[in-house]
Amino acid sequence: MRRSIIVAAITLVPALAAAQGGAAQAGDASRAVAGGGIAVAGWKAVIDPKEALSGATIEQAKLAKEGDALKVTTGPAIAYYNPSNTASGIYTVKATFTEKEFMALNNHPHPYGVFIGGNDLGGANASYLYCAAYGTGNFIMRGFGPAAFQLNGGRGAPAPSANKAAGKGQPVTQEIAINVNADNVECAINGTVVGTYPKADLVAAGKLKSTDGVYGIRFGHNTEATVTGLTMVKK
Repeated sequence: MRRSIIVAAITLVPALAAAQGGAAQAGDASRAVAGGGIAVAGWKAVIDPKEALSGATIEQAKLAKEGDALKVTTGPAIAYYNPSNTASGIYTVKATFTEKEFMALNNHPHPYGVFIGGNDLGGANASYLYCAAYGTGNFIMRGFGPAAFQLNGGRGAPAPSANKAAGKGQPVTQEIAINVNADNVECAINGTVVGTYPKADLVAAGKLKSTDGVYGIRFGHNTEATVTGLTMVKK
């Protein structure tokens, strides 16, 4: 009898762990946004390939106007852009992101930021590079080409200049920029460069087609923030 109980317990532990892991993953699954879609004239979106493979659609996230700001609510991880917003050569793209309620749609932080080098965004071979910040003070630099590639690790790295939310539900604001220089690309948070990457490592097989192209904004899933001052300045 005692042996049967022990065997049953041993069998149950991995099953319970698997169930808990599945529940955690389910809890972080992209949730469709009510009334989703694009409500800003001239703008389009490209959904992350992994999200698309899971059946997520652009209509499950939302881009709208809030006064003079763009308001993004996700849903699946997604990038928004206006095809007329293009940049080439040496330039800076920047915008200010305000998360009015940190982690309002999730129980852990997700990032948001700007992207550059958008090419073939309407097709399966879309490529672009983005720099994004978290309200915890971390940043990530990643891209699609069309497979995803990482430049500073799976969970990013601390950015000393990034602002940190005081806690869940508290506001946090970041100015996020990408500087495209002659030989490298930089990510800057609140005016301070936090990461520099050789252009030769970015424009390569399986990565970017070019640092020239469309620019825009990119959000992780289950996140809400407003965006102001999206601009491109030639240098």
